Amino acid sequence: MAHFGVLGPLTVEEPAGHWVALRGERQRTLLAVLLLNANQHVHVDVLVEALWPDRPPKSWTSNLHTYLSRLRDRIPGLRVEHGPPGYRLCAGTGELDLLAFRAAVAEGRQAGDAATASRHYRRALALWRGPVLAGLHVPRLDADVARLESERLAVFEDCVDAELTAGRHGELTGELQAMITEHPLRERLAAQLMIALHRAGRQGDSLEIYRRLRATLVEELGVEPGAEVRRVHAAVLRGEDPVPRMPPAVWPVCQLPPDIADFTGRDAEMAELTRVLGGGAGVPVAVLSGEPGAGKSTLAVRAAHRVRARFPDGQLYVPLAGRDIGDVLADLLRALGVPGPAVPDDVGSRAAVFRGRLTDRRVLVVLDDAADPGHVRTLLPGTPGCAVLVTSRRRLSGLAGAHRLPLGPLSDEDAASLLNRLAGTRVERERADAGRIIAACARLPLALRIAGSRLAIRPHLRLAELADRLEDEVRRLDELTVSDLAVRSSIALSYEGLRPATRRAFRLLGRCRLADLPAWAVTTLIDAPDADEAVEELIEASLLEAHGPDPTGEGRYRMHDLVRLYAAEGPAPEGGASTVLAATFALADAAAARLPRTVPMPAPAREPLAQPLPEELVARLLARPDDWFDAERANLVRLIGTLGARDALLLLDRLSVHLYLHGHYADMRAAYETVLAAAGEDRPLAALAEANLALLRHARGEYEEAAVRYRACAKELESHGDHRAHAWVTANLAHCLIGLGRAEEALSTAAHARELFTGPEPVLVRAAESAALLRLGRVTEAREVDRAALTSARATGDPQQISTALHGFAWSSLLTGDQTQASAAIEESVTLLRGTVARSALAKSLRTLGAIAAADSREHAMAAFGEARELARALDERPRELSCTRALAAGWIGEGRAAQAIPVLRACLEEFREMGGKSATGLTWLVLRRAYEATGDAVAAGEAMREAARLMDPRDASAAALRRVLLALTEAA
Repeated sequence: MAHFGVLGPLTVEEPAGHWVALRGERQRTLLAVLLLNANQHVHVDVLVEALWPDRPPKSWTSNLHTYLSRLRDRIPGLRVEHGPPGYRLCAGTGELDLLAFRAAVAEGRQAGDAATASRHYRRALALWRGPVLAGLHVPRLDADVARLESERLAVFEDCVDAELTAGRHGELTGELQAMITEHPLRERLAAQLMIALHRAGRQGDSLEIYRRLRATLVEELGVEPGAEVRRVHAAVLRGEDPVPRMPPAVWPVCQLPPDIADFTGRDAEMAELTRVLGGGAGVPVAVLSGEPGAGKSTLAVRAAHRVRARFPDGQLYVPLAGRDIGDVLADLLRALGVPGPAVPDDVGSRAAVFRGRLTDRRVLVVLDDAADPGHVRTLLPGTPGCAVLVTSRRRLSGLAGAHRLPLGPLSDEDAASLLNRLAGTRVERERADAGRIIAACARLPLALRIAGSRLAIRPHLRLAELADRLEDEVRRLDELTVSDLAVRSSIALSYEGLRPATRRAFRLLGRCRLADLPAWAVTTLIDAPDADEAVEELIEASLLEAHGPDPTGEGRYRMHDLVRLYAAEGPAPEGGASTVLAATFALADAAAARLPRTVPMPAPAREPLAQPLPEELVARLLARPDDWFDAERANLVRLIGTLGARDALLLLDRLSVHLYLHGHYADMRAAYETVLAAAGEDRPLAALAEANLALLRHARGEYEEAAVRYRACAKELESHGDHRAHAWVTANLAHCLIGLGRAEEALSTAAHARELFTGPEPVLVRAAESAALLRLGRVTEAREVDRAALTSARATGDPQQISTALHGFAWSSLLTGDQTQASAAIEESVTLLRGTVARSALAKSLRTLGAIAAADSREHAMAAFGEARELARALDERPRELSCTRALAAGWIGEGRAAQAIPVLRACLEEFREMGGKSATGLTWLVLRRAYEATGDAVAAGEAMREAARLMDPRDASAAALRRVLLALTEAA
């Protein structure tokens, strides 16, 4: 390969000794950029900016490829690789003068004596033929060129230090005077010239150098000379031999602790730190902050080892916790070769000498456990080439220009991997218990390391036993201790640094067991004039996380579980907890009142609750009540578990308005099970909880079990005299019986429900009565019931009731042959529901719209069925989702995709069987029959027909209508 030169004019020399002439400025520019970044990937954007600093042409991609191709043609053996990061020119030390220069410098810094170091430095400096890339101006490379010139000057100064140490001062004065003329503000050069002149017996000339330097600095910069040159000046005044500024053999220096072999995860954070520390103008500063035990120091050490090659002059590791900054600086200066007597007395002077030692060096400074931004600023290098990595429990918000990387818990996968590496393969075998341990440790590396170490120390300790201990919140922090590692003491270090008022706020927040808190609740809970300052201090100390704003516009705050346990220890301070609870109850009450009540159970009679919060705050929070419930849902479910059974039931009733409306059945089920467990001997309250749990089974299609539970609840509610709840449960039972195909029983149950209601019965009762009549073939009677229900609903003006009544009237109209009335009614129902948040009712009306539209437009019908299925799936309403899926599969048969429809229909069949719905199962057999016929499987088709005939009730008008719809969809499109 050719030999390249950039330390002077750009040159390319062939192996045979011939010089390669490059035609065109852009070819030379492209080669220059690649050479200055030899063996590193250069992003395409950098190349484009260098080649076309103003504006690249539209054909820049092809132009760039052309320039690279021509370079390869002109230069034999040129190795330029292309990958996702960009282009990389590969070169060895003997092929590029810049690489040879740095290799010689590295040898000099590793030399064992001053004379040897000097020879290596002189060899490196001899490679310079003039200014970098002389004669070629590339604006994109200005910073790189300036950095190389600074690097050359620093090497010259290192060389002078080595030669002064070796006693060659007599040979240096002329060279130094020439350099001072070129760099009149360079203090290190001035100090070296002063030493050389003083040793040559020219004390006066030495002092004159200082006088001129001081005058220039004051006049041009308005500053006095730094500590190092002042020290040399003082020594010259006393007639003493100044100590050489930079004794040889201190570079490179590596103080990093060893990397941890079982380090796990943090790939994204590692990539971000690598990027930040390796690039950017000036001195990049990265701050790793996070809660106690997040693994900040461990990640910092791993990252520092990862980027060592970028900082060949060394890596300094500075533990700051509890140390005086003056002592820290003294230790650093001694590590950098400053003899004890030469260490200045005051902190400012020590910091100046420290910055001077790092001038134009490439050193990584790791500051571990910093608490004060001022200390970090004191330890920042002054020149580009260095970088600083800081770990802190605090955010260090006062540190301007820093890149902040907050460190949270590990991912579930990384947490399991770490526990497995620490405790062995039994973690993989006992995954469920390992998951419990990980959850109790909140995925924090310190806690996981302690748990894993305990398991490793005691191979016979079952994971289940440790998980049981850790799940006991009273003893969890006691269990998370092994040897000198303890989660409690790690958190205590952060706690002890708080102001007394902030400690009080910390303990108050720790006793609040909610998932997270809105801003209004935090300030109300702390109930102090300086609540905002306390919150900011907790966030700064990484003891509280701020998230922001939720759908209501409120900021959210969260305390990590282990931190919360620590905060909850000890006596509870007084605060505004009762006000927060009262406000939450009142907000839930008001939010529920603004939503349509779709849950088919009666609301407990209760006066609106007094609201302690300001009216304007309440108005903002509840501007969209669904948003408030979404933001607070997890908190309300958790709060229900901390209340007495009666208060819990009242709060849950309000929350259920939102949960049932949006199909959050899992939360609703968990909350009612909590209330049921808390009810104890309070059987009337327990019966209400059980009735709601039966309702959720009904919604999931578990008809048999739901019917059994409805009957038991109805009987108990009747015995307690709760006529309202008894009436609603009876109406729900009627609907459940329809799903089971027991039309006669459903009709009589609906009639009984109507008798139980003391006022106007809800649409729910008439809908059950109509559905039962249709199953019995009494279509005309059903339509009259639906017509009366629609008249009553329109009188209320409630869109929810009207749309529900329209749905029933549309279906019975279809069954009486009035297609026009049916289409108009169902279209109106869907239109009304699209303007509400009642997605379950919308899914039901869309499904019926699909059935009614099938006679006129297959496309319209399939679209309605598809939309209804997606809504039902999102709400976890399995029966409706299955019936829509069956209709869509019928359409596939008509489109010639019968083979695709068969496995889908078989799956529907199994679930309908489990639910106990005879009609739904029979209809599915009918569609399967058509699918089998379409695929030529006559035997299976015959079996499907027999099963359908066995299950279908010939009186069932609804089933007959659905049969016509489904079979029509199976016809060829």
